[in-house]
Formats: sequence, C-alpha cells, structure tokens
Amino acid sequence: MPQVKRPRRGSLAFYPRKRAKRTYPALSTYPSSDKPSILAFAGYKAGMTHAMLMDNNKGSPTFGSEIAIPVTILDCPPLKVVGVRAYKSTPKGMLILTDVWAKNVNKELPIKTKASDEKQANFEKQLAKAVDIRLIISTQPLQSGLKKKTAEVFELEIGGKDVNAKWNYAKQILGQDIPVTSTFKDGDYVDAIAVTKGKGTAGTVKKFHIRIQNRHAKQKRRHVGAIAAQVPRRVLWTAPMAGQMGLQTRTELNKRILKILDGSQVTPSAGFKRYGVVKGTSVVVQGSVPGPKKRLIFLRMPIRPIKPKAMPEVREIIKGG
Repeated sequence: MPQVKRPRRGSLAFYPRKRAKRTYPALSTYPSSDKPSILAFAGYKAGMTHAMLMDNNKGSPTFGSEIAIPVTILDCPPLKVVGVRAYKSTPKGMLILTDVWAKNVNKELPIKTKASDEKQANFEKQLAKAVDIRLIISTQPLQSGLKKKTAEVFELEIGGKDVNAKWNYAKQILGQDIPVTSTFKDGDYVDAIAVTKGKGTAGTVKKFHIRIQNRHAKQKRRHVGAIAAQVPRRVLWTAPMAGQMGLQTRTELNKRILKILDGSQVTPSAGFKRYGVVKGTSVVVQGSVPGPKKRLIFLRMPIRPIKPKAMPEVREIIKGG
C-alpha cells in the first residue's frame, strides 16, 4: 500500500514552551505613535457573559436581526504613574540610564521608592543621553473587586515624536491616576496580552494530541511510538514530550472593545462568580481573552491594525458570569 501522509500531531509554535516568570507579562513590542499618550492599559479579568446586538454583517444570514455574542468583562480601575524611567543605547541593547519616582505613591506598592527634586533635576540633565522614556505603572487592586492588597508594577511605553516630547508628557502625569477612557474608547481594536491558565505537567496525548496506541502496543498506550529515527542518532526537539502546559504568555490580535461602562451596569446582583463586584470602570471586549479569572490582562494598541468595520448597535449587556 502507498504511504499515508498526514500533518504532524501537535503544533511546533511558541517554542520553547516554558512557564512564565510571573502571572502578568512584560510588553516588549509597541506600535509607533507620535501622539503623546500611553500605548497600553491593564485590567483584571472578571468573567464572561454575552451581549445582545444587531448583526450589521451584510453577508450573514442573521443580517438585521438581534444576535447574542460572547463578551469578556475586564475590571479596569485607574492606573497610577509612580515613576518615569530613561534608557540609554549600548552595544548590549537598551539599558537603564536613570529614573525618577513620584512623591505620592500607594501604600500597597511592593517596592520602596525615594522621590526628591534633586533626582528630577538630575534626570533632566541626563536626558540628552536617553533614547527612550517609559512610565513605571502601578495597579490599584483595592479599587477593584479583588481581595488583594499588593499592587503589580510594570513599565508601559508612551507615544511621542522624540524623547523631549515623551518627557514633557510624562512629567505632567507623574503621580496621577490614569483612567482607561484616556487611552481607549468604544469601538477601538486592541491586542489582548496575558499569561494563560496553568495546567501543570501534561502528557503527550493532552499536550500534543497524539494517537493513543492500540491494545497490541508494548506496556504503554498513551506514549509516542518512536521518539526518533535511526538517522540521525539523536532525539530532535520536534519529538512530542511530556512537560509544562499552560502558564505561558499569549497575544490575541485585534479584539474589539464594544463598550466602556460603569461596573454596576455589567455586574450581577451577587457579583461575578470567583471574582466579586466590579466597583469602577469596566471594559466589555468582544470574544474571549487569554487567562483565567482574576488574571491581569493587558490591552495594547494594535500592532497589526486592520480596516475597522462598522460598529454594531449594542442593545444590552446581559448581567451574568
């Protein structure tokens, strides 16, 4: 009989599949923008529900009818700008040049900071050596539905024509709260970046969906028949092996923000299951996003923007979750 060929079982994407170092990602890539503003935002995943809207897709059989689509609710309390950091260019890449911290930082900040006017003056003197400026951001979990005190601290990039324009913008918002409405609005496309739900150590059947051996197989059934060929005399990295599954950083491109609403408009009467009550501003994202509930989700301006479609009429956000 002729040899039967088929695609390999299991994807070779995202290698090496290692555990993330922390439960929220560090953004390394941003779109270019001359407008002085923050290029990303972060919020906690409260849960999922569905929205009723009018189908405006002309090629759809339900065009002009009311349909239900799945949506994700993100709890987005204001972010706090606790510092500004400058980077210099070196043969080894960009390294930290200097930074300056705000005077009025939150008590739940997990690091100690020192703020002074002398440090800010020294920062401006070294500005000529800087090639990039980023904001040091702190979340405010006490204003969310989470029962946690320790804030997450991370860096976000800001837009601007040059370093001086970025510094002038960063100096104005240093120590202030930034709402999500200052970065995004209804109908915007965003990239959702998060660390996925951890599955622990998984075998080859669950991780790569290999075929389970028949009853004539020797000793094992949930194993790979042969992990390598006779030549070359070594095991290739493409061979399915058991190991870590989940808890890895993933990015989903061009997710649409349907609505930015007050938390009371989307929270069920008993609160979201395994999360709680969304106290402040919530973002309704069409579809799903990576990560479990309570995970910090980053919304970044699209790195590969698509042609925007007409915004559908959202009739109702069902209070569920």
